[in-house]
Amino acid sequence: MMDIGEIQNLLPHRYPFLLVDRVVEIIPGQKLIAYKNVTINEEFFNGHFPGHPVMPGVLILEALAQASAILAYKSENMDPSQKVTYLMGVDGARFRKPVVPGDRLQLVIEVLRHKGSVWKTKGTATVDGAKVAEGEFLATVVDKDAGAEEGAAS
Repeated sequence: MMDIGEIQNLLPHRYPFLLVDRVVEIIPGQKLIAYKNVTINEEFFNGHFPGHPVMPGVLILEALAQASAILAYKSENMDPSQKVTYLMGVDGARFRKPVVPGDRLQLVIEVLRHKGSVWKTKGTATVDGAKVAEGEFLATVVDKDAGAEEGAAS
């Protein structure tokens, strides 16, 4: 449904920090399914951990947050040249299994609440059907000009 070029048109993130490779389903205002292919070439594997590569949990959460931002943009038909999404909080983050090179990280985002510019989503990351991480995300979408004054970057 969305390839990497379309994702880059929405998100400001770039390699090595763009953590969504493809979106396969979007139900505006409700749900998004995307994935990240995890390869041994990822920069973070150089130090996490040499000889035993494991994707850092915070980067799995970041992938879920980026997928949440895509859902917000697509739900409201926002102009990414004018708007930016800032992560405000993460609640209930849990890590179940390690993610390693060769895994395909599936990212499922569900909208819990949306009021004005604030979005609350639940994100679940799985590999081969097994849950590896989850959490609830609170984010706001603001004008780029106002963004630096209103929040911290995601």
